[in-house]
Amino acid sequence: MKMITGLGNPGREYEKTPHNVGFVAVDSICRSLKGNWRIEPRFKADVAKISDNGTPLLLVKPLTYMNASGEAIGQLMHYYRMEPSDIVVISDDVNLSPGRIRVRTEGGAGGHNGLSSIIKHVGTQAFARIRIGVGQSRSGSGDLVGHVLGRIAQENEASVSAATETAAEAALCVIRENTETAMNRYNAPPPNTAIAQQTEDSPNTPNIQQLD
Repeated sequence: MKMITGLGNPGREYEKTPHNVGFVAVDSICRSLKGNWRIEPRFKADVAKISDNGTPLLLVKPLTYMNASGEAIGQLMHYYRMEPSDIVVISDDVNLSPGRIRVRTEGGAGGHNGLSSIIKHVGTQAFARIRIGVGQSRSGSGDLVGHVLGRIAQENEASVSAATETAAEAALCVIRENTETAMNRYNAPPPNTAIAQQTEDSPNTPNIQQLD
């Protein structure tokens, strides 16, 4: 069995926030594979069990709120006897420009509390992750909490929406092929983010810690 989990916060008030793009991506996968969500209280998660070309696939939206995402993921991984290498995590990233995604085979949390929780509960950084760029606050005030829990800026809605669909495709590519193939296929920036890429890849670009 494989698992794709999107990170976010439960509740209607968080639906259109940058922090919930992971939920949006797994919702897209669930629709495309005609799955059905079911709340599993013992795992503190919304879960859809489906088959993708014969591969049992578990789609997961933790209901623990972002900072405790690993509680649900760790329990599900152990219950279904999966390895960390069977997991793909989709999350937001303020250090990527809106419209970009980045696929990685493993790595640290990069200041993202949801990823930190997963690393803690699965016991390793060695799981695939797909980060969706939501950019930084327009005001430049450094109010990260207000940014990731606020509404996606109108001028970024289209690019972020497109990125969630691309992230969904990339996650299925990881499951159907492998992470390296997904990296080669999806890590190139869309044409309209080429200038932003130069800025975010600069060694002088600060790494902003993500909070819940």
